[in-house]
Amino acid sequence: MTNSNSALAGTAGGTFLSIIPNLNSEDVVRTVILAALGAIVSFTISVLLKFLIRKHKK
Repeated sequence: MTNSNSALAGTAGGTFLSIIPNLNSEDVVRTVILAALGAIVSFTISVLLKFLIRKHKK
């Protein structure tokens, strides 16, 4: 059984459009804040580990 690109696009588009009415602006803001916080923490830990590894090798 093969799926055509149009069927896949139609399914993805329908799913996306059915989710939109159920989203609250509070949920979107919360998601954006948590994503930004996660990115900041990930970057900070990466820089810290890189610094510790360099210091340990010397």
